[in-house]
Amino acid sequence: MALRDPVPENIKQPVREVASHLWVERLARLGYAAKGLVYFIVGLLAAQAAFGSGGKTTDTSGALETIVIQPFGKFLLCIVTLGLIGYALWGFVQTILDPEHSGQQMNGKRIAQRLGYAFSAIAYLSLAATSIKLIIGSSSGNSDSVEDWTVYFLNKPFGRWLVLLLGLTVVAVGISFLYQAYKGKFRRHFKLYQMSRTEQMWAMRLGRFGIAARGIVFGIIGIFMIVAAIQLDGTQARGLGGALASLAQQPFGPWILGVVALGLIAYGIYSVIEARYRHITN
Repeated sequence: MALRDPVPENIKQPVREVASHLWVERLARLGYAAKGLVYFIVGLLAAQAAFGSGGKTTDTSGALETIVIQPFGKFLLCIVTLGLIGYALWGFVQTILDPEHSGQQMNGKRIAQRLGYAFSAIAYLSLAATSIKLIIGSSSGNSDSVEDWTVYFLNKPFGRWLVLLLGLTVVAVGISFLYQAYKGKFRRHFKLYQMSRTEQMWAMRLGRFGIAARGIVFGIIGIFMIVAAIQLDGTQARGLGGALASLAQQPFGPWILGVVALGLIAYGIYSVIEARYRHITN
C-alpha cells in the first residue's frame, strides 16, 4: 500500500536548495571517505589482535583515538571530523528528500529506509562530537555507549520492551545487510559509466565482503541487546568493540575474528570507493 510522503513540501524545498550546492556533495564524499578510514582502522586493529601481532578489538571511538595519537594526528582528525559532519548532513538530506528513490511511491519500506538514514546521521554526528573532544584534548571515555544507553533505558518504565524492540531492530538491520551483500544491488548507487570493469569487479567484491561483515557485527550487537532485555541486565549489552571481542572468545575465535576484521577492512576500502564513484546528487 502506497503512503503519502510524510515530509511536507515546505520543508523539502529549502533542503533541495541546500543539497544542490556543490559543497554539500563534496562534504558527503569526504564523509564516505572518513567513514571508510574509521572502519578500516577498526578492522585493522581487530585483525592484528586476531593474528597475534598486537592490535585490539575496539569501536569507532577507539579508531578516532588511534588517529589522534599518530604524527599530525590532530590535523588528520580535524579532516575526519569534517567528513563525519558532512556524512551526517548527507544523512539528513537523504532522510528528507530520499534522493536515491526519487519518483517512487512512498511505502513502509521507504519510510523505514528514511528512519535508517536519520538514525545513521545522528550516530555519525555523535561520533563527530567525540572526535571534537579528542581534538581539544578531552577524553572521550572508554565506556561502551551501547551498554550505557541500555542500562539507562532499562531503568525507565517500559524500558525492557524498548531495549528488546531495539535489539530486534538491530538484528533485522544485520540481516538486511547480509541480504544486500547477497543480492549486490548496492551496485546501482555507483557511477558505473566512470568505472573500469576491474574497478566495478573490486567494488562488488569488497562491497559484498564488507557489508556482510558489518551485517554479522550488527546481528551480534542486536543479540546482546535482546539478552540484556530478557535478563534485565544492561551490562550484557555490547557495542562494536564488544561484539568483536565476543567473536574472539568462540571456538576458533581468532579465525572468526580475523575473517570479520578483514571484512571490516574491505568495508572501509569500499566506502572510499563510494566517496569517489557514488551518486550523490540527482
